[in-house]
Amino acid sequence: MNNEDTLRWLSRIAEVLHEKAQYLTQLDSPIGDADHGTNMDRGFVAVRNKFPTMTTMDMAAQFKTVGSTLVSTVGGSSGPLYGTAFLRAGTAVTGKTDLNAADVVAMLDAFAGGVTARGKAQTGEKTMVDALAPAVAAAQEALANGADVAEVTARAAMAAEEGTKATIPMLATKGRASYLGERSIGHQDPGATSSLLILQMLAEVCAKSA
Repeated sequence: MNNEDTLRWLSRIAEVLHEKAQYLTQLDSPIGDADHGTNMDRGFVAVRNKFPTMTTMDMAAQFKTVGSTLVSTVGGSSGPLYGTAFLRAGTAVTGKTDLNAADVVAMLDAFAGGVTARGKAQTGEKTMVDALAPAVAAAQEALANGADVAEVTARAAMAAEEGTKATIPMLATKGRASYLGERSIGHQDPGATSSLLILQMLAEVCAKSA
């Protein structure tokens, strides 16, 4: 995975978040502020607008540009959470021009760690951590079994999908959804869903560049 792959990944994130903006907002309507899709779309439109200046950057600078852009343009908690995630991912790949499987796992771990640290969340609270934590665990397991970048990211995306679906019966104990108490049960978490989409686009790009 190189800096061109990174830009392809970010481009696909922007595309899919635009396509799924209404869906994410629908998920957010019963348990949030009904703006997750709109906010994420706005943030990645801003990221895409910076692509011309990002083509010559190394991966660390690309991720840090994404992070700072999301913090400044995405409303609610998503901006600081995803912004911190990409900033941490940038730090994890500092000095790298080509990521092997171990590097990608370290990047994913840093990304998820940024969300966990900023949101002070853990699994089982009906947040994006419920998608990201199992994704990292699956990636680490795949790496330990000798998987390449394509397989590592595919396993991460599959685990994120399972984790996202698992948020449906959960009682929210973190964030805006927690105010609803038991009424939060039965709804898929929008943050976990956007995290899933981000990881699915990573797997897609890595599969094509393998």
